[in-house]
Amino acid sequence: MSALDGVTALQAAGLRGHNDDTIHLSVPHTASVKRVSGVALHKVVRRLPRELVLAGVPRTIPAVAALRAASWAVSDRQAALVLLMAVQQRLAVPEHMLELTKPMPGRRRRAFIKRVLLDAADGVQSLGELDFARMCRARRLPEPSRQVVRCGPRGRFYLDVRWDCSRLVVEVDGAQHREGLNVTADNLSRNAVTLQNDRVLRIDLIGLRLYEDEFLQQVAKGLSR
Repeated sequence: MSALDGVTALQAAGLRGHNDDTIHLSVPHTASVKRVSGVALHKVVRRLPRELVLAGVPRTIPAVAALRAASWAVSDRQAALVLLMAVQQRLAVPEHMLELTKPMPGRRRRAFIKRVLLDAADGVQSLGELDFARMCRARRLPEPSRQVVRCGPRGRFYLDVRWDCSRLVVEVDGAQHREGLNVTADNLSRNAVTLQNDRVLRIDLIGLRLYEDEFLQQVAKGLSR
């Protein structure tokens, strides 16, 4: 059976803000298909149990559709964007997608997709301060101090990394920083750091995945001042 899949299935499920005029369909890999203008046909080795929504036009569930859309994307940036949009618009949860990565065969970007989902879920394997320090070493930047204690209006808090020599602070923000009142608490803490004459650079985990060179160039510029 053919079904809407990828971005098209996500749009059918309510995805907003992502424009793709191509209709994406998945079909079994043994199917004989005829190419149609404006339709992208993707052959899949096998379907997962309960991956199809059969009410109305058949389509894959959002978690599967997001994973396949990321695999079929033209770039890593487009792949990360569609995964994050599916999570942010509550069409799928990263933990469920991580589980589905195990039985889904034949996908491109397996390692990249898993890293993005771990970052979105703030999993224990997501990129942290140690990985950021490794990136700095690779560019011959000074080794920063990690988990530096500071005092703010709501008590003690920790800075991700700080260079004492230049009073430069970098905060690597995961998904939890956007939840509830965390943004407000972060703003109070970072303002306290700024008022102590430190400079704070903010980097989100997904941004660091996609724009590592650009962010590290900003860090280098901050250290040179």
